Amino acid sequence: MTEENNASAGNPRLLAVRIEVGTDTRSYVSGQQRVTLVPLTIKRRQNRKLLIPPTAGEAAGASGGLDVPMIKTMSKAFYWKRLLDEGRYPTATDLARALKLEPGWVAEVLRLTMLAPDIIEAILDGRQPRHLNLQVLRGRHEILPRDWSEQRKALGFDSTAA
Repeated sequence: MTEENNASAGNPRLLAVRIEVGTDTRSYVSGQQRVTLVPLTIKRRQNRKLLIPPTAGEAAGASGGLDVPMIKTMSKAFYWKRLLDEGRYPTATDLARALKLEPGWVAEVLRLTMLAPDIIEAILDGRQPRHLNLQVLRGRHEILPRDWSEQRKALGFDSTAA
């Protein structure tokens, strides 16, 4: 199932965002875009949407290294980015206000959307370095560089694997 907003055809940033619901984790390249599918379940609880990653048993069977809190946070980041790109909220501060969250925390989480695609893929597959955690990713210790090759060096990813 693909959700696309045809009204936003004039904005090239919106054309790069595509959400697909699937049952297995896989990655492929479609034209100029890399697509990574993650089996997340989205459930409504009162006024909120919960993003539910694979259960611990499924995660252990898949690769054994999945960091569920990191995957949930990355899921929030891309969902919030989509809300901003679609124009539902004009700024991250307005988004934070609507979600009743601290604007600084929302900005930290949104920075996860600027990670290199192979780093995101490694985290979703559970192949990230052992030292990598949410505090490092959110830039609590050191601000992560925007350049993807510099990100790989800073986060301990092998440059030949990229």
